[in-house]
Amino acid sequence: MSTNRVPAARHALEILKLLSTIDVPISAARIQGELGLPRSSTYHLLAEMVDAGFVVHLPEHKTYGLGLAAYSMASAYVTQQPLVRMATRDLEHCAGLVGGSGHLSRMAGSEILYLQEVRAPGATYLVTEVGVRLQAHKTASGRAMLAFLPASEVRAAFDTSGGCGFTELKKRLRLVAARGWDQEVEEITRGQASVAAPILDHLDRPAAALAVTYPVGTPEGRVDDVIRALMAATDKVAEKMYRKRNK
Repeated sequence: MSTNRVPAARHALEILKLLSTIDVPISAARIQGELGLPRSSTYHLLAEMVDAGFVVHLPEHKTYGLGLAAYSMASAYVTQQPLVRMATRDLEHCAGLVGGSGHLSRMAGSEILYLQEVRAPGATYLVTEVGVRLQAHKTASGRAMLAFLPASEVRAAFDTSGGCGFTELKKRLRLVAARGWDQEVEEITRGQASVAAPILDHLDRPAAALAVTYPVGTPEGRVDDVIRALMAATDKVAEKMYRKRNK
């Protein structure tokens, strides 16, 4: 069947594809311009997709991003995703170094979406299960990825999250970009700390992040071992996926 017979379906799929390739919610005008769609058709399609849950509308910023229905459909693929398969064994090794949990996440607008979680024997159960989303700037994984995004995208993601203290965030991200990893202590879970490093793609954009969460009070030497192991793991995945090394 010719695609000309179902232009609305084709345009809806094009909108989903566009939203999946941009890390922050965008305006209807940008969607229209990027795809060359008629203005009225763009708004009608977006309204239908919002009603169906595939797109979420952020009226305060007049922008649109992927909705929960789109993420639910993608969840079946997540477990087979090459990125997940490549990272899981190294995550298990890193988590085992400190008896903690390992996580793989990616940016989803102003949030991070957890794609994988592994636990060492006896590790504490956390909120960071597969499918959970948290504000990016409040997590080590999120900051590890934000540090390698253009300033305009960081600003947009921060505004969408409704956070405060953007100046301090910028200082933190400069440090993260310089050393290649970030750390948080009891920012998410009491008694737990995390370290995270980004997986950079062939354009030096953050494709994902690997992190390990461990008990506060873990000896610094063991934490240093985890950081080195995480950096090696992200470098390894980047080389396999994108034929490049992070550093």
